[in-house]
Amino acid sequence: MEVSVESTGGLERRMTVQVPADRVEREVDERLRSLSQRAKLKGFRPGKVPMKVVRQRYGDEVRQDVVRELLQSSWNDAISEHKLTPAGGPRIDTVKAEPGAGLEYTAVFEVFPDIKIDVTDGLKVRRPQVEIEPADVDGMLDNLRHQRATWEPVERSAASGDQVTIDFHGSIDGEPFPGGHGHDVPIEIGGGRMIPGFEAGLEGIAAGEERDIEVTFPADYQAENLAGKTATFHVNAHSVAERRVPEIDAEFAKGFGIGDGDIAALRAEVEQNMRRELDEQVRARLKEQLFDRLMEANPLTLPGALVEDEIARLREDTLGRMGIKDTTNAPELPREMFEDRAKKRVALGLLMGELIKREGMKADPDRVQKKLEALTQDYDKPEQVIRAYRANADAMRQVENLVIEDQLADWLLERAEIIDEPSSFAAVMGLERKAADAAPAEVKS
Repeated sequence: MEVSVESTGGLERRMTVQVPADRVEREVDERLRSLSQRAKLKGFRPGKVPMKVVRQRYGDEVRQDVVRELLQSSWNDAISEHKLTPAGGPRIDTVKAEPGAGLEYTAVFEVFPDIKIDVTDGLKVRRPQVEIEPADVDGMLDNLRHQRATWEPVERSAASGDQVTIDFHGSIDGEPFPGGHGHDVPIEIGGGRMIPGFEAGLEGIAAGEERDIEVTFPADYQAENLAGKTATFHVNAHSVAERRVPEIDAEFAKGFGIGDGDIAALRAEVEQNMRRELDEQVRARLKEQLFDRLMEANPLTLPGALVEDEIARLREDTLGRMGIKDTTNAPELPREMFEDRAKKRVALGLLMGELIKREGMKADPDRVQKKLEALTQDYDKPEQVIRAYRANADAMRQVENLVIEDQLADWLLERAEIIDEPSSFAAVMGLERKAADAAPAEVKS
């Protein structure tokens, strides 16, 4: 077998493979002889079919099988002989396999980059320094109060912040349109869940009242047949309710598992949970920074095949989160949505893999157990779930990969330059951003 390999630029390689004719013909003849012993053809006894007849009847089919299998085996032999590590399957450009002429084909593929990590020390990361203040605990308790809020019916007209339960029927130019109606739909005025103008149109409405609300769909509305069009909704209000937020008292504390209703005990437990979440968030920020700095200090040329595979995975994950299981008729999400993230994940995966191999890192059993406990703590019977994990090799491999990733982050952190920066609980946990997102539109503008 003759093999020649040329670089066509970057990580792409073009490999030409020639399999001698005698090897191809020998394999074809052996299979035909074997087939002649089993073939059942009309007019011949089993095992007595002449080779000429067998070749005429099955020759083309057998040759195709032989060529297909020789192409695969010769490809494996060729990349092994030349110590090549393809980053994806080959693209077969040309195949020549005429009888008596052997097999010749050209395969184009990418190889993994030669990874030499030169920089792991002195990577600069910024670590937020946070003290949880009493005001932070007050804010968290206030959030918990609002999570436990209830809607209480009121005998008055609706105002901003109230919940109105309505029936509605929409029409455009007097004609109803798909999805333009609803029955017993609760809508919070100012909640921002409906198209602009709809919730404002409910202000002042009372139970039993009917009215028409005219709104214009945004120009970028997801349903193209409605985008930019003006619709009229006939609304029938059934009830008006206002939000009732509970007081922080003994009953409130008991609702969070504080048996004697002690407020101080509730505050202590809330603060402990806040500290745990804060520590996890600080660690996540450090880890992200470490990996970003690692990639910046060790740039790589990435195989396009790996990037495309990652884009496909990200696209499929996104569709799954949208509730789309059958992707046959799913909307085509543009690759540009995922390209940067895919490149980052591929680069980080290659660098991490090289470091883990170089340093001989193995998943620490104690950390694996702790990770399993963390993953299963919200189940009713976590011990059973842990046993199920341990009985599933693929699931355990994923858990061990998470642990090794954490171990690698710790290894890098030991070599990093850490800059401590004062911060606040709200800033680190993203509560300031969430508050801004929840603010009324006129405030944000």
